[in-house]
Amino acid sequence: MALNRRDFLKSAAAASAASAVGIAVPSNLEASSNEAQKDWRWDKAACRFCGTGCGIMLATKGGKIVAVKGDPAAPVNRGLNCIKGYFNAKIMYGADRLKTPLLRMNDKGEFDKHGKFKPVSWQRAFDEMELHAKKALKASGPEGVAVFASGQYTVMEGYAAQKVMKAGFRSNAIDPNARHCMASAVVGFYQTFGIDEPSGCYDDIEITDTIVTWGSNMAEMHPILWSRVSDRKLSNPDKVKIVNIQTYTHRTCDIGDINIIFSPNTDLALWNYIAREIVMRDKKGGGKEDIIDWDFIDENIVFTAGPANIGYGMRRKGEKSLVDGKYTAKEMETISKEMEKKVSAKEGPALEPFGYKEGDTMKNTPGTLKHWHISFEDYKKSLEPYTLEYTAKIVKGDPNEDIEEFKKKLQALADLYIEKDRKVVSFWTMGMNQHTRGTWVNTLSYNVHFMLNKQALPGNGAFSLTGQPSACGTAREVGTFCHRLPADMMVKNPKHRAKAEKVWGIPAGTLNPVGNQHIMKIHRDIEDGVVKFAWVNVCNAYQDSASASHWIKAAREMDNFIVTSDGYPGISAKVSDLVLPSAMIYEKWGAYGNAERRTQHWRQQVLPVGHAMSDTWQWMEFSKRFTVKDLWGEQPLRGKDKKGNPKKLPNVIADAIKMGYKEDTTMYDILFANKKGLSYKIDMNKFPQKGYDNSDCNGDSRKVLGGDGKEAKGCGFMVHEYLFEEYASFGRGHGHDLAPFEVYHKVRGLKWPVVDGKETQWRFNVKYDPYAAKAAKESGSKSTHAFYGPLAKNLLQGNLTGPDKSKGKKALKNKAKIFARPYMDPPEMPDETYDTWLCTGRVLEHWHSGTMTMRVPELFRAVPEALCYMHPKDAKAKGLKRGELAWVESRRGKVKARIETRGRNRPPQGLVFVPWFDEKVFINKVCLDATCPMSKQTDYKKCAVSIKKA
Repeated sequence: MALNRRDFLKSAAAASAASAVGIAVPSNLEASSNEAQKDWRWDKAACRFCGTGCGIMLATKGGKIVAVKGDPAAPVNRGLNCIKGYFNAKIMYGADRLKTPLLRMNDKGEFDKHGKFKPVSWQRAFDEMELHAKKALKASGPEGVAVFASGQYTVMEGYAAQKVMKAGFRSNAIDPNARHCMASAVVGFYQTFGIDEPSGCYDDIEITDTIVTWGSNMAEMHPILWSRVSDRKLSNPDKVKIVNIQTYTHRTCDIGDINIIFSPNTDLALWNYIAREIVMRDKKGGGKEDIIDWDFIDENIVFTAGPANIGYGMRRKGEKSLVDGKYTAKEMETISKEMEKKVSAKEGPALEPFGYKEGDTMKNTPGTLKHWHISFEDYKKSLEPYTLEYTAKIVKGDPNEDIEEFKKKLQALADLYIEKDRKVVSFWTMGMNQHTRGTWVNTLSYNVHFMLNKQALPGNGAFSLTGQPSACGTAREVGTFCHRLPADMMVKNPKHRAKAEKVWGIPAGTLNPVGNQHIMKIHRDIEDGVVKFAWVNVCNAYQDSASASHWIKAAREMDNFIVTSDGYPGISAKVSDLVLPSAMIYEKWGAYGNAERRTQHWRQQVLPVGHAMSDTWQWMEFSKRFTVKDLWGEQPLRGKDKKGNPKKLPNVIADAIKMGYKEDTTMYDILFANKKGLSYKIDMNKFPQKGYDNSDCNGDSRKVLGGDGKEAKGCGFMVHEYLFEEYASFGRGHGHDLAPFEVYHKVRGLKWPVVDGKETQWRFNVKYDPYAAKAAKESGSKSTHAFYGPLAKNLLQGNLTGPDKSKGKKALKNKAKIFARPYMDPPEMPDETYDTWLCTGRVLEHWHSGTMTMRVPELFRAVPEALCYMHPKDAKAKGLKRGELAWVESRRGKVKARIETRGRNRPPQGLVFVPWFDEKVFINKVCLDATCPMSKQTDYKKCAVSIKKA
């Protein structure tokens, strides 16, 4: 039978994908495949979507990507893709792809904030950006220029953005949307281990006996990993157990041996219940069993506590927008709890060991990272409230579930963790991270694993799964958070700043030590009139932030200039004053780092569409507009120094001149086209450059006119290799070792630290981690582990209610920490007016705000709109039917959504789930912008709403 061209190509792609995973292919189909592919060029790359880090193979022909398949050589996915992964090519070819800069203008061709978008040149775009950035600097200093950064940046893009912002503009107001997805996990790592990133890896799945998911719908959010979990379950169904701990039933629950539906926020209590079972049943805790591995604890662990009255990361009294009355009385009902709250009957017993009881007024101090050393007896005291009775009463999330059956589930859960020789892996994602006590609940997971010596061992460990493709590799490891520098260094640490200044070739004293403008503070600073210039990079900051109406109104109505770089006109682009067309993932060279510390690189496969250019190129072009004189004079900061004088950054121009720079030397020449950068040569006859486009370095056949109005012929050196190698230099020899740039183009990624060419599977374990082995040897320890992270390892001593400064500090070298942390209510809970919990999240077919996936016809047809998933009894009680539209309303706003009572997500009575991918069902207008006060990560998983017929 003859095949038309479309079927011919589809057959070829299907045959190629089938053969990749070992499926036998009919001979006629294989022949068609071979014929179709004879002119195709296949190359490896990383998937554009989640933090799993799947490897894919891309086929290009005639300057376009024509096929995608899973990479059978990739150790993460082993030839499989999820449904989104197979459409990696189609995300780049949507009908409304941005192809030229767009500026709001009036009829005279002048910028007008209330004008309509009209095409402009790159030169005009950068003219406007330069003008408004300089105005912002003049009005507010470095804190007036901000960037909404991304966990979807390539490593090189994030590093370029960080250099321009922190070394150039001297501004730490750069923070990624990764703040929304795993900042709580980061602070949990820092507080527990003294260093960021997981100790385990995906290999744990095939080794473990038990998988416990905590607030993680792995079946839809990490489907390739879930396929590995499913395979592990099927390999030994009787031995391998799966427990799912969630606020509603979903697809991950389908193969669960135990499914626990808990009331929002009470995962804190559940972790403490398991810890109580461990401690109270252990002989040293007063029980009759040998449960706790005391040799491991005594050698490696200390017990710690911190303050409970840390607030909820909301606006505080006296902030300008509150004083100006921009928040309604209804909103203030919740925001007022940031200053003080009444201890409830539900949380009272949990807080008693910390000095509070039911009915007390708790006056909150903004979240602090401070903590101190306590005794095991104090830790035991903190666990006493979490009896089975108390825990079951507050934790049970399904009002229709029998309380005695629920108690049996809790006991079975604790028994699985405690069982000798049973390996256990605890996975979580946004359920534990997007949480007003997200840092606390992350640390509580390690408590359980540490006491049982089931952490940093093959098949054992608590493991935070990341949401974005390079939230680990770029946001965390590169350091594009407001408070960080590369390789776990911090802007507040003078030694860290000095090292960065030396590597970047800038004067001592250039870097700003104040790093507090996290992503929600940037939004709030725009609303307060401090930030006058903001640039959205590789994210959709105006759709992905809670209390969204506030930030959109501030962007559109206040005196500021908002720029968005994107591939498509999402909500952020529509809110902006200037829109820049960005090259998408396979239109540029790049690298990502996934959730198991695996760094992966790819080459540019095709030219960008239209006049789109990469974000790296955009940052380099922008940096050409600013000189030493423009940026490195004395600069004001908010607040007072220790002497009561206004804070400021010193003038470093004279020092810059001593270094050989001139007043008119541009940031481009200092940060990019410097002696070190220029040493990385372009060689199109050398691997990995041979045969591949490189628009950033060489220009390309499109002959795009650049920021100076001339043809963009590229920077003339291998900037991708330079940026990667310079960034990598920060971590080599410091536990973050990366392989050379060229190596990554030969392999399917490597898990750092990469020492002597070998990757590390289990960190902190002396058998597998060279840094742990070295630390143990240097200290003379014979322990199996060394928790060598350096942060917060010198602590005061105290008890549950506070530190005792008279006792001095105690060094904790190579130690990890167990934290005493109580259950607390979230700041907003259902009441008579807003009687239902709202939870948001994702669905399998769509990625984040849907900017890419909603433009893939197959994915759009599969799930064309966001639904309000609701229990049938709740729908009936409210007079609603499946398929009808309803208003979902909170104290902040309302949206219409279609009711679904039979879908894949099955909430208990009293809770609804609405995903956030659909800009027409703009659910983040409804959500509360409360955060974990320690990590500043927003809690999208719980607020109070009413549901009414539309």
